[in-house]
Amino acid sequence: MRADRLVATLLLMQTRGRVTAAEIAAELEVSVATARRDLEALSAAGVPVYPQAGRGGGWSLIGGARTDLSGLTAGEARALFLLTGPSAGAVPEARSALRKLLRALPATFRGEAEAAADAVVIDPAGWGRTGRELPGMVQQLQQAVVRRRRIMLRYQGRTGAATERVIDPWGLVDKDAIWYLVAGTEHGRRTYRVDRILHAEPTEQQAHRPADLDLPALWTEIVEEMEQRRATTAATALISERLLPILRDRQGRHCEVLGPAPDGRIRVRLTAHTPRAIAEQLAGWGSDIEVIKPAAVRDELAALGTALVERYGR
Repeated sequence: MRADRLVATLLLMQTRGRVTAAEIAAELEVSVATARRDLEALSAAGVPVYPQAGRGGGWSLIGGARTDLSGLTAGEARALFLLTGPSAGAVPEARSALRKLLRALPATFRGEAEAAADAVVIDPAGWGRTGRELPGMVQQLQQAVVRRRRIMLRYQGRTGAATERVIDPWGLVDKDAIWYLVAGTEHGRRTYRVDRILHAEPTEQQAHRPADLDLPALWTEIVEEMEQRRATTAATALISERLLPILRDRQGRHCEVLGPAPDGRIRVRLTAHTPRAIAEQLAGWGSDIEVIKPAAVRDELAALGTALVERYGR
């Protein structure tokens, strides 16, 4: 994973002082192009690494620090952990590498770096929609999470009404290009869609963040709660093995593979909040997918088919 490679690259530079992309590639068993991209990513994130051209050149850390990371400023340490932390969340080895790197940081930087490493979770499983752009507010919210500052939030709910509130930001989640802010409020834990935040203004008040907060575990709990609310209707269907990856990509967590059917197709379980919603999601597949049960979903598909024939049959 890229996160543990970046950490390993930085520690290698700490040990050797100066390294080439070829040396890193050989040490980490990656291509030279990958090693060079990792070095450039560290530099772009604000970590003080720089290249030196010519014979005997390579990549070095500014200041030449070799035994610890005291050459990093607080901002540079935050940048590194914001860069590596999200993608390391699901990889035990990468999380272990980050913990080792934390212990190497000066104590004055350790708190913010640790907060940065836990500020973002990336959930690759989608809700069934893709293609949304990264909200411009994410970086501002990240800084508030890392610096532990309360936020004055103006938020537009699902009804369209806007309200103002002061929240304690706990962390951000990137789920299928849809960003969520997990926060504490006077009414308990809340989850906000970032694209519905109309305005966010950090305050000088210290935010409260539970000492035992595990953002990845908390997000898993939040997703399970959301899925229970969204998945009140389930349908069993048959689809060809060739088309299964496409269906799973579009339906995300709402598509569960049940196993092979006697005729060679694959049995799947699809969920949504109503039979109509499932039928609308599957109508475009035509005869490529066959719903076995329940009857309510089959009836909705038949009604959609009848309506389409009436409008376009001629």
